[in-house]
Amino acid sequence: MFLGIDLGTSGVKAVLLDDRHDLVAMADAPLRVSYPQPLWSEQDPQDWWYALEEAVLQLRSRAPQQWLKVQAIGLSGQMHGAVVLNDSMEVLRPAILWNDGRASLECAQLESLVPESRRITGNIAMAGFTAPKLLWMRQHEPDIFRRINKVLLPKDWLRWKLTGELVSDMSDASGTLWLDVKNRCWSEAMLGACGLNQSHMPRLVEGSAVSGYLSTACVQQWGLSANVIVAGGGGDNAASAIGIGAAESGQGFVSLGTSGVIFLVGDCYRSAPEKAVHSFAHALPKRWHQMAVILSAASAFSWVTRLTGSASEAALSQDIEAMTGQQRMRAPLFLPYLQGERTPHNNPHARGAFIGLSSSHVASDLGYAVLQGVTLALMDCWQAMGQSQRPDSHLALVGGGARNNTWAQLVASALGCPIERPDGAQAAAAIGAARLACLAAGGDEGEVCKSLPADRTFNPCLEQAEVLQEKLLRFRGLYGPVIDAPPEII
Repeated sequence: MFLGIDLGTSGVKAVLLDDRHDLVAMADAPLRVSYPQPLWSEQDPQDWWYALEEAVLQLRSRAPQQWLKVQAIGLSGQMHGAVVLNDSMEVLRPAILWNDGRASLECAQLESLVPESRRITGNIAMAGFTAPKLLWMRQHEPDIFRRINKVLLPKDWLRWKLTGELVSDMSDASGTLWLDVKNRCWSEAMLGACGLNQSHMPRLVEGSAVSGYLSTACVQQWGLSANVIVAGGGGDNAASAIGIGAAESGQGFVSLGTSGVIFLVGDCYRSAPEKAVHSFAHALPKRWHQMAVILSAASAFSWVTRLTGSASEAALSQDIEAMTGQQRMRAPLFLPYLQGERTPHNNPHARGAFIGLSSSHVASDLGYAVLQGVTLALMDCWQAMGQSQRPDSHLALVGGGARNNTWAQLVASALGCPIERPDGAQAAAAIGAARLACLAAGGDEGEVCKSLPADRTFNPCLEQAEVLQEKLLRFRGLYGPVIDAPPEII
């Protein structure tokens, strides 16, 4: 049996896979995000541990016999977060998360300090990455910065709690701006620009390698046998790729999670930082991936559900599905920049907007506008990655938003290629973490990293694609006037 743990922004998911790689049980526990100031986004790492313990209790009760057979654990997690520890390995402050935008000024400073930064890291400096956060901390919280002994990513703090080992994997480390992504090692130049060195960093392993063993205390607390392997694991998107079988060049997926992602695997290092496209190491050796990211996707739909007072996201989705084509055409346009934006704008200060509202619009109109607006942003991402329509290929669809049929169809039409929704898509990152655990325990990659069976395939609709292409032109034209307008004018 293999345990996969995914530390997300909104909760911790945990899954059990058997030796045939079939899903045995799944559990989840919620998390809250704190927004203490505008642009800030934080969580208390201790809450991650409490949520993991809750998820583990659920799994033990749902599959008690299978739980006892766990032989390896894999970790996946939200990327870019900064967990800082002192000499006693105590957390010095709340973790600064991936969607935190406070460090935008530090991005320019970092690239000025290291002119080769984009070549080294494969990425443009963005406020959400880890390195600018530490530069911000150095300048604004110097007392805390002076006490830093180690900097860990979120899932790697859980690893330390589980094993006592300070380790990260290549894919998650790629999102720090401290990794030489092509050569898969820490960059002294990038660390030095932030007042750090390699002693502050965890050691690096591949995602499918052994990173340590479950501690005696955890073995006893969880009722497991000794010598349980903990794999290197991966950042949430790399783990999701492994979870749906995207292990080889050309394979990929679209994620409608808290953020929105288009992910494509490559067999060599390629970068396009000028378009705000990420170039990261994959969670498997000798592979990399490109990734375009928007910061609000399923989280935007959760927001509009609350905003409209709808009974639930499922209820609002049903109302949207019942809309006629004419009703959808009359829906307002929505700019989905609720938390700033990455691809292609790299603007943490960007904000969302509804355009074309009237008194006749109802909750379903706003809900559809959000689905469409996120889809248009993904079209921006697709083109930034240099992709044209790929009718001869396909992408998988993962994340909580994958369950929305209307949204899945919009994405297929927008990208011009079939979209397959795998069974278990909402837990792809946790499944990928479990698969990496299996590989660390000696599993064969060809057997482990198979595609999940498709629950449904969504083929592009030419008529819908034409409408989306027309709306994309209006959508892009609105970005400048709306984003640049003073708040009192909007």
